[in-house]
Amino acid sequence: MPHPASPTEIPRAIPGTTLFDGDAAQKGYQLNAMCFSFNSAANRAAFAADEEAYCARFALTAEQRQAVADRDVPGMIAAGGNIYYLAKLAGILGLGVQDVGALQTGLPVDAFKAMLLAQGRGQSYEQSIAEARHG
Repeated sequence: MPHPASPTEIPRAIPGTTLFDGDAAQKGYQLNAMCFSFNSAANRAAFAADEEAYCARFALTAEQRQAVADRDVPGMIAAGGNIYYLAKLAGILGLGVQDVGALQTGLPVDAFKAMLLAQGRGQSYEQSIAEARHG
């Protein structure tokens, strides 16, 4: 039986996906720390009261601050955000899991839901996303 590829042999690019690796974790540390802080109701309230000051408290980069201000979840991921931590922020912003999935795929929420249903019926991701994008 062949041995699995070593970490250095694993491709670092997955088409259409922002890879969350050690580099991304370092890049997004402040953003993810801020999102982790939302486990506390007092911190969620502080963010809602003054987003800019709350972001400054965690020393978010300009890129991270802009993505938060724009509610740009894919931008937050590109800025090192981990989707599991970003889910805490998404909840504060009133975004559900399907809203975030739609943002990540560039689809309207209804089309994203239809894509999920198509996959549940056995259609491949490639087929279902092509259908969702082009009708």
